[in-house]
Amino acid sequence: MLGSLPVVTLSAETLNHSLVVNTSITRPPNDPPKYSMIQDVHVMIFIGFGFLMTFLKKYGFSSVSFNLLTASLGIQWAMIIRGLLHSFDSQTKTILIDYSSMMTGDFAVATCLISFGAVLGKTSPLQILVMMLLEIVFAQVNEYIGLDKLYAVDIGESMYLHTFGAYFGLAVARVLHKEDIEDNPKEGSVYNSDLFAMVGTVFLWIFWPSFNSAGAATAEAQQRAVLNTLLSLCSHSKNSTIAGGVAVGACADTLTAPWVSLLVGSLVGILSVAGFKYLSPLMSKYTKIHDTCGVHNLHGMPGVFAGIVAALVAYTVTDDTYKNIPLDTFYPARNNATENRTGFQQGAYQIAALAVTIAFAFVSGIFTGLVLKLPIWNEPKDDELYDDCQNWLLPEEEEKKEMMNGKSFASSVQSVPEKPEEDTQTTRI
Repeated sequence: MLGSLPVVTLSAETLNHSLVVNTSITRPPNDPPKYSMIQDVHVMIFIGFGFLMTFLKKYGFSSVSFNLLTASLGIQWAMIIRGLLHSFDSQTKTILIDYSSMMTGDFAVATCLISFGAVLGKTSPLQILVMMLLEIVFAQVNEYIGLDKLYAVDIGESMYLHTFGAYFGLAVARVLHKEDIEDNPKEGSVYNSDLFAMVGTVFLWIFWPSFNSAGAATAEAQQRAVLNTLLSLCSHSKNSTIAGGVAVGACADTLTAPWVSLLVGSLVGILSVAGFKYLSPLMSKYTKIHDTCGVHNLHGMPGVFAGIVAALVAYTVTDDTYKNIPLDTFYPARNNATENRTGFQQGAYQIAALAVTIAFAFVSGIFTGLVLKLPIWNEPKDDELYDDCQNWLLPEEEEKKEMMNGKSFASSVQSVPEKPEEDTQTTRI
C-alpha cells in the first residue's frame, strides 16, 4: 500500500495540472469578494469534519490526516469535473476557475467526507482515495441533472451534497460489510476523543450559516440564508447539534418567515435523535449497514427532510413574496424564457430531484463498493479496524518498544554468568 498510494496521488496531480494549465481566472465586475466565505467553508472542511471524526479512541490520527489528504486532492479533482460539466469552452478548450469554482470544490469534497464517515475505521487510505475519485464524478453528474436539467434549486446543497453523500456512503458500507465490524471493542470513545469531536462539532455549528449562504444570488438572499440557518441551528441544538443546518439548507435563501426555520430545526432535531436511538441499531441488525459516524442521522434523513421542505416552499412562494426581486432569481424554471412553471410544478420537480439523488447515490455507491472490494486496495485486516497502528508510528508504540528494549537489555545483562573474582593478593616471600 505504501508504494501504491503515492502512485495514485501523483497520477491525479499530473492529470489536474495537464487539464488546468490553460484555464481562465476571472471575477465578474462589481462582484463582492467571497474569500471570507471560502475560508469559512475551509474551516468546516478541514477542521470541522476532520475533528468531528476523532471520536474513535484509537483512530484520531487517521481521522484528521485522511480528511486532509482526501480534501486537498478532492478539491482539485472537483474543479476539473465541475469545469467539464458546467463551464467547458469548446473553442478555447478551457474551463473557468473563479471564486465559485473554489467554493463548489469545497462542497464537492464535503460530499466525500460525509461518505467517509459511514466507513470510518474500516477502509485503507487507498480505498478512501479511490472512493473519493469515483464519488466526485457521480455526485457532480447527479448535481448536473438536478440543477441543469430538472432546475431543482438547493442553495445549501442539502440534497445534492448531504443526501447524496450519506446514502452513497451507506451503500458502500453495505457492500464492504464484514461480521468482525460489529461489536468491535475499538469502536468506541473515551473522554479525550469525545472532547476533540466536540471541538469539530462547534466549528461546524459556528460556520454553517456561511456554508448555506455562500451561493446566494443576492445580498438580501444571503442575509436571509444566514438568519434562517442560525435560527434552525439554535432551535435544534437541544436535541441534535448540527442537523438543523442541513434541514434548512435547501431553502435557506427563500424562507421569509423565521418561525418556519425554528420549526424545521426543532422537528429535524427530534428526527435525528430518534434515528440514532432506534433506527441505526435496526439498520445494522437487519440490513447489515454499519454506519460508523451515524451519517444517516446527521446528513441522510435531515437531507431528505430538507428536500421535502424545499418542495413545500417552492409550491407556496409567489411573485410578490420577494417584493422587487424577480421570482426566477431563485427558481430559474419559473421564467417565461425557460419553462414558466407553476409553484406546484416546481415543487414536483424538487421532489423528483430528491428521488433521483437517493436512487443515483445507492446505485453508484454499490458500484463503488464493488470496486473497493478488489484485493488490490489493501483492505485493512480484522485486527487493524478502527486502529491507527496500521498507518502510523504512534508515540505509545515507541514507548512500548523502548521499554521492551530496556527490559530485554536488562534481562540479557542479568543472564550473563558472573565470573569468580580473581585473588589479587600476592604471596609474600
